[in-house]
Amino acid sequence: SAVRSNLIQQFNDLRTQIDQLAKDSSYNGINLLAGDRLSIAFNEKGGTNQTKLDIQGTNLTSDNLGIPQAVNTQLAGFFNFQNDLDLEKATGSLSTALTSLRSLASTFGSNLSVAQTRQDFTKEMVNTLTTGADNLVLADSNEEGAKLLALNTRQQLSQTALSLASQADQSVLRLFS
Repeated sequence: SAVRSNLIQQFNDLRTQIDQLAKDSSYNGINLLAGDRLSIAFNEKGGTNQTKLDIQGTNLTSDNLGIPQAVNTQLAGFFNFQNDLDLEKATGSLSTALTSLRSLASTFGSNLSVAQTRQDFTKEMVNTLTTGADNLVLADSNEEGAKLLALNTRQQLSQTALSLASQADQSVLRLFS
């Protein structure tokens, strides 16, 4: 009986820790374990064109998980650890609570996976666009200067050739005149 009384205290302390942990699980003012809602927008559009992921949190407490307090006497709505049947009920309640927590963790995990996949895609798209923009404006001034000099030289040669051809035609006409 003394051992079970000690277990009651430990059990109730663990219930309190579950409640406090759920209350302290906020990030940037959002606590999904207190029932808050998180909305992740994937684009800047509005209305029906906006792509977003809405995550609805759950109000998580030991009572909501179906884990009532433990006591030393037989009271309705409590576990009496002095009674073996109530210990069996407590074991079943803890198993059900663990299943609920695993399901909730799975849901949050799949939402996290979607958000990370979209974040990775966006980062890769930004890197691709940045590289493309850099390649458009990236120019070697020495190479571009050499190309410009070559074009100017071709233009001068073309003008000289045209001038010589014109003079040759006039010389041939003078011979026949």
